[in-house]
Amino acid sequence: MKTKRSKPEPLFVDPDDAPPWTAEQFARAEISDGDTIIRPAQGTLTRQAGRPKLADAKQVVTLRLPPSLIERYKREGADWRARMADAIKKAAG
Repeated sequence: MKTKRSKPEPLFVDPDDAPPWTAEQFARAEISDGDTIIRPAQGTLTRQAGRPKLADAKQVVTLRLPPSLIERYKREGADWRARMADAIKKAAG
């Protein structure tokens, strides 16, 4: 018989523990007077998750290669994908 799990109590977060806002966050924040919005928010107040996008980002592709070729590169070490990419770059000129 399954037992119902009780929901955990919501975690209280003291607003005084929040980090101070930066000038950039203030510039993007909504400005309002009571219920009247003077200027809507512009974007988000937090940074984007993850690292910044690279100008020359790698692209995921599917390539069918003979298993013997893949095994040869794998035997040479953990960085086999990078070495294979270097070999393709060299062959492409």
